[in-house]
Amino acid sequence: MAGLFKKLFNRGQENEQEEIQTEETEQLTDEEIEAILEEEIENEEIEGLGPSEEKETEEEASFFSRLKNGLAKTRNNITGKLNGVLASFKSVDEELFEELEEILITSDVGVSTTMRILDKLRDRVKEQNIKAPSEVKELLKQEILAIMGESTERLGEQTPVIILVIGVNGVGKTTSIGKIASKMKKSGKKVIIAAADTFRAAAIDQLEIWGKRIGVDVIKHQEGADPAAVIYDAINSAKSKKADILICDTAGRLHNKKNLMEELKKISRIIEREYPEANRETLLVLDATTGQNAISQAKLFKEAADINGLVLTKLDGTAKGGIIIAIKSELDIPVKFIGVGEKVNDLQEFSASDFVNALFEEN
Repeated sequence: MAGLFKKLFNRGQENEQEEIQTEETEQLTDEEIEAILEEEIENEEIEGLGPSEEKETEEEASFFSRLKNGLAKTRNNITGKLNGVLASFKSVDEELFEELEEILITSDVGVSTTMRILDKLRDRVKEQNIKAPSEVKELLKQEILAIMGESTERLGEQTPVIILVIGVNGVGKTTSIGKIASKMKKSGKKVIIAAADTFRAAAIDQLEIWGKRIGVDVIKHQEGADPAAVIYDAINSAKSKKADILICDTAGRLHNKKNLMEELKKISRIIEREYPEANRETLLVLDATTGQNAISQAKLFKEAADINGLVLTKLDGTAKGGIIIAIKSELDIPVKFIGVGEKVNDLQEFSASDFVNALFEEN
């Protein structure tokens, strides 16, 4: 166990360094941010992010195939190690469970969630009189699937709907909004975007580019304007144009929880007064590469807003995608979308069964 806690300590230091780097990024000048944005836009266009520019091979690739490819690092970290451990044991004993514990914790499944899974696993091994280590893998898969559950309602099914999207800067919030809007429009819905994260440099411009690319109206004010005023205008536009879905980019910071709560309360009052018949969804966007820090962010945002869905980005960029299991276990908030790549279709509606199957799929 000493080796395991050393790994956890080192990981904590890495996460602290990531937080420092994030703070430094947010201190960039407007000109530097503009330059970075332009470079990102050029890269996106080269990679074919715009629906009109997507390659035929992208359309033909199955969702499960992209999910499996996107989870390659996490799958190698969990399933790859798991196969090695199970092959090295001749019986199911406590030493085997300790090895499983290390695999799960170092994949960011989290200590409490790992203990919960292993307790259930021990009980089932005893009840079913499991002797062969090879049989433990399927039981582990079943326990993870039981934790994840399956969402019964898809986002945007009940229209009209207002979707508030929150999350700290740098998690991929604005890009996720563009991709979600693209998916909704492709499904036949009329979509409008409100650029109400008015304090982040280039956020409005970025959404405008997405709007032009996918053919969706973007309601905006000048940088620094009152976010609630943007929502007010967007609601009037959505009502007059009979839009099915209004997606609102807002609350791109968490340095002052009181200010965040007041802003969200003000937006909430505007919605209740101007569009009470609309359904409400609040999505929190989290960056999977930040590991346990993502859970900390979610807990803080949950205190400030009634979150009923998560968007987990950048799963393809981490070997610690087990964080998605920890988030569901500890917060019990349904995951609506996961990002497993840079292209539009790499932001997928979350399916627990597909996720677990892709996680345990052999290469």
